[in-house]
Amino acid sequence: MKLSPDQKKVSEKMRPGVITQGGFLGDDTRLLPEIIQKDEERMEYLKTDWDMVSKVLRRFLKEGKKGLGEPITIDEKWLVKVDESRGFLPCPFGDGLHRKTTVTLKNKTNDKSLVYTALTLHLLKNHHFLQGKGSFFRLEPDTLKEVLEL
Repeated sequence: MKLSPDQKKVSEKMRPGVITQGGFLGDDTRLLPEIIQKDEERMEYLKTDWDMVSKVLRRFLKEGKKGLGEPITIDEKWLVKVDESRGFLPCPFGDGLHRKTTVTLKNKTNDKSLVYTALTLHLLKNHHFLQGKGSFFRLEPDTLKEVLEL
């Protein structure tokens, strides 16, 4: 598979040190379109809807902010902590800036957890990009399903 010029440009922005220190691809050797395709296939197999996941994660981000940096419990099931830093990060696809916000979400029932950012949420919703394997903010489809109990 050969990358289009636009895909090459986006992939370059995803390398470590360009937008973020660790980049978006981790140690994944697959090309960007393949990463997205495989995650779309897995989400479909798991019967996990992209828009629903985005909506739920956005709710945890919004509600978690009420904790002002301290963990809070939502619906007696999820422990959420939101940390905000100064500044913004651009989307590597070139469609917006996103506040430096990190969410740590733990399902207290099954002890499964994940970490995501405002930018991660945008990448999921708008580009079906969950980041490459080995990336710190990679959202594994199976983990999403387990943590969110979808």
